[in-house]
Amino acid sequence: MTGEEQKQDLRTVEQIIDDMNLFDDDLMAMVFDANIKETELLLKIILEQDDIQVISVVGQRELQSPVVGGRDIRLDILAKGSTGKHYNVEVQQRPEGAHIRRARFHSSMMDSRMLKAGQEFSELQDSYMVFITRTDIFGHGIPIYTIDRHFRETDEFFDDGSHIIYVNGAYKGDDAVGNLLHDFECKEAKDMYYPELAKGVKHFKEEGGRGKMCEAVEKYAEEKAERVRLSNLIENVKNLMDSMKWSAEQAMSAMKVSEADRAMILKKL
Repeated sequence: MTGEEQKQDLRTVEQIIDDMNLFDDDLMAMVFDANIKETELLLKIILEQDDIQVISVVGQRELQSPVVGGRDIRLDILAKGSTGKHYNVEVQQRPEGAHIRRARFHSSMMDSRMLKAGQEFSELQDSYMVFITRTDIFGHGIPIYTIDRHFRETDEFFDDGSHIIYVNGAYKGDDAVGNLLHDFECKEAKDMYYPELAKGVKHFKEEGGRGKMCEAVEKYAEEKAERVRLSNLIENVKNLMDSMKWSAEQAMSAMKVSEADRAMILKKL
């Protein structure tokens, strides 16, 4: 890569960061990672619970499936409260990223890690799966959609401790939720209502944390390029299998696919 190409890549990264807001999961995860007060503010507003005390929070936490070949997930924010409750907060630009069955899957992945050997099921703590979506994916125009289980026959609350919440990012109300979502839309810290959030955004976009943000964007670009490369490779293998009636191994041998790529392709086929 020439010096001019490197400069152009740097300008591109810088522009991407300038255009970011808290609906971008890389920035959002960094702003909230290890930041107790910011996370408490977020959860108190969304859940309308003023007594929430967060004792730990991590951004971009990967949870691996206990099943061989199962699907892993990477959480934008995973927080734990002082009473043992667990909170997963995700931001989603597109409706398909917040599919209702994804919420179920995330909840199950959190639950499966709460109990140790020998613990009673009654010791399972409450879990909150929160999606903050860019658009109103359910179309009712309300700021918060709270999903809890009920008995169908009696409509009584079935208190199993599992809660799913969708936040309508298109909501523009003049209240705490509306102000929070306004801040999620802001590209500049100076335009934000909540100083706790403005401080984090300012650090990663305008101050010492910008370099870390640049590294994250570059890493994401590399990972995306690798996913595209692998996806194209898989598609070519499938096409060769269909046209030549070959096995996957025969197709990959003909294409001179590396051993590392072979393992990845076989997982996806």
